[in-house]
Amino acid sequence: MPPRKDPDPSANVPSFYGAELRYHREKAGLTLEQLAEGSFRGISFLSQIERGERSMPLDLAIHADKKLGTDGFFERRCKDAAKARRAGHPWYFAEIPDLEKQALTIEDWAPFVIPGLLQTEAYMRKLSEATKPWGDPQEVDEKVRARLKRAEVWKRKEHPYYWGVLREDLIRNPVLPPAEMAEQLEHILAVIRSTRSVLQIVPATAGFHTLMHGMASIMTFADAPPLVYVEGEFTGQTIDFPALVTEFRKSYDLLRAAALPPGASLAMIEEAARGYKDEAQQQD
Repeated sequence: MPPRKDPDPSANVPSFYGAELRYHREKAGLTLEQLAEGSFRGISFLSQIERGERSMPLDLAIHADKKLGTDGFFERRCKDAAKARRAGHPWYFAEIPDLEKQALTIEDWAPFVIPGLLQTEAYMRKLSEATKPWGDPQEVDEKVRARLKRAEVWKRKEHPYYWGVLREDLIRNPVLPPAEMAEQLEHILAVIRSTRSVLQIVPATAGFHTLMHGMASIMTFADAPPLVYVEGEFTGQTIDFPALVTEFRKSYDLLRAAALPPGASLAMIEEAARGYKDEAQQQD
């Protein structure tokens, strides 16, 4: 049996919340299975909450208070823990970083911006400033910190298997100074190669193709059904309806068929990075 992974209560609010749940569960002499009974939630889900890796839904918090006799503690603090986990992310995206940590596979389609898991800090900051120019600078800093934290998923030993598809425009149209664009493209190459992931480029000449109208991220899990996350300008949606997930799956597969092979895609990115480097040197 692998050693028990105890959460560090001092790490953050969700970890403190999870540690309290484990403490009261063990104090009550209950196993995870016994606590989960009647909650319509799985054992692995509860375990992830105890480790500070998932948010506690309100219905589960109420259930835990009743089973553990904690006088409404988990219900009262449920929103606080969720708010702390949401810091730096919009409300509709709050669960996605947790889901990415638990995913077996992540398949991204990025028609408009480089996926968050592949962004450099400079790209993150520029994107945040451009999409909400009236925002508070501190809010931008918070968003950047949250996105950098999210990218730590690559440091996990059991990180997801990643497959990304990007439009060629994202590497050809500079949104940063040349040196920073070169850094961004080299970062993409480093992540893809170091994690043994796959990346493809949909060429500008591709014409009409599936999923033209928006981004999509498809995730699969060991102990839960697959889901799709889609996002617009000021909203996002997690889709788990099986028939609709299947439609996204078909569309994503056709999109991959319309893209360049992985080797040619990485070569295109390398070539573009060299071009930006040369441009930066000429400006010096």
